[in-house]
Amino acid sequence: MIINGTAIAQRILEQTHTDVKKMKRKPSIRVIVVGNNSTTEMFVRIKERRAREVGMAFVIERFPENITTDVLCTALCTATEDALVVQLPLPQQVDTDKVLAAIPAQKDVDVLSPITYARFMENKPGALLPPVVVAVREVLKEGNFTVRGKHSVVVGNGRLVGAPVSRWLVREGARVEVITRKQGVLKDALSYAELIVSGAGVPHFIKNDAVCDGVALIDAGTSESGTAIVGDIDPSCADKSILYTPVPGGIGPITVAALFRNIVEIMKR
Repeated sequence: MIINGTAIAQRILEQTHTDVKKMKRKPSIRVIVVGNNSTTEMFVRIKERRAREVGMAFVIERFPENITTDVLCTALCTATEDALVVQLPLPQQVDTDKVLAAIPAQKDVDVLSPITYARFMENKPGALLPPVVVAVREVLKEGNFTVRGKHSVVVGNGRLVGAPVSRWLVREGARVEVITRKQGVLKDALSYAELIVSGAGVPHFIKNDAVCDGVALIDAGTSESGTAIVGDIDPSCADKSILYTPVPGGIGPITVAALFRNIVEIMKR
């Protein structure tokens, strides 16, 4: 089953638009963009279009590549919008942890600041789910795939995909193995995985001969290959899977829709 992420995202966006129309005022979001990266610009344009679709005000604040950590932190602390998003990655000279810590928790719809991230990781009541976790949940629901008891391999342990997804899967009762460059043997783990979630950002490095028949494949890694945006999982793997998310058109659109859903959640609070 090839998952149509665009269709799932559209359902989330339609519900979000309905909820926004009931609000006393239009929610607003500010996106911080540093430098001039073509992939980043593509994602920002998508977010801007989705903001218009759901009826939210959208502001882009741009900074040069040589920006300092302190200037970015000041911009976050003084922003007046309801939601704040820092488009990652940031340049090498910028202290990313410090910048994310400057995002006010009540405006952090990406769930990347230390406070909101800790609330999610500790499963605190009312904690927002990171958008990628919502996307994975919706894909599994669409494919009628139950994770409880399933041997699940998460490739990568980054803050955007691997760490939050693996924590959520454990909560849902999956038997989770996290594979990184320093931890685990990828080939061995993939050979008997019932569910694979990859967020490594390495073009098509998971090949057809590495996965078993009947596996569920969720590709949350995006990178550039020439002029195309591709995922971690080679499309030929779809032939062996019971569930597969393509790139583009899989996890990405749902993740963006989930971000705007989180804005509705913080506005309700």
